[in-house]
This record gives sequence, C-alpha cells and structure tokens, in this order.
Amino acid sequence: MRVFRWPVRVYWEDTDGGGIVYYANYLRFLERSRTEWLRSLGFSQQQMAWEPGVLFMVVNLSVDYRRPARLDDELFVTCEPRADGAVCMRFAQRIERGAERAPLVSAEVRVACVDARTLRPTKLPDPLRLVLNSPSEGAPAS
Repeated sequence: MRVFRWPVRVYWEDTDGGGIVYYANYLRFLERSRTEWLRSLGFSQQQMAWEPGVLFMVVNLSVDYRRPARLDDELFVTCEPRADGAVCMRFAQRIERGAERAPLVSAEVRVACVDARTLRPTKLPDPLRLVLNSPSEGAPAS
C-alpha cells in the first residue's frame, strides 16, 4: 500500500506555554491524517455513519515521541493502512518536520469498525476492504 502524506502547520493552540506541541495533540494530527486518507479515497466518515451505518474506534495505540515539534513548524503526517482481519485496520503512522522529514513521532494505531447504532464490532464495508487489499491504493505520496 502506498503511504498517504498530509501536511499540517503547528498553531498556538497545539502548543504548551513554551511553544512546544503538547503530547496529546500529536494524537489529533494522527487522527486527522487517517480521516484525510479516507477522504482522499472518496469516503466520508459522516456519510459512512449514515450508510452503511459504521463508525471507526481506536482500540489500540502505541506512540513513540522522538523529538518535539514547535510553534509554526510545518509537519507531514503519514498514514500507511492495512487490513487486520474482517473488522479492523492497522495504521503505521509518522509525524515528520518539514522538507528534511525529520522524524518526530511514530505510532501504530489499530482501529475497529463498529455498528453506528449498537457500537458492536462489524465487518469493514466492502468498498473499504477492497481498497485496503489493493496493492496500489491511496493518494500519491508527496
């Protein structure tokens, strides 16, 4: 699968009083990258919640913080998805700084598909499973 790469800028609200990105805000960047990956493929999470009636929930997360990001940094958040059974997806993700792609954060995220009404596990929608199992899926890496 191709690596999806999404740009983001660090704003004041992302940082602590010293202008360093607050550790929990990296999770927001990771989440947004997964959402933008879906959007790049034509999937809307809001629409998927209505039809076929599914939501995605993080069920496991492992994060390694290597270097801090700072106010005004240009970051790139990568997302490399793969199927993990009938219900789950795994994402290898990284946050890098600028053109030099200095590694700041790496994460492994496991996401489960659940029924929007009952919140019980359910199979990934067929169109998404097809994308996950396609070797050339995804928006072009930049």
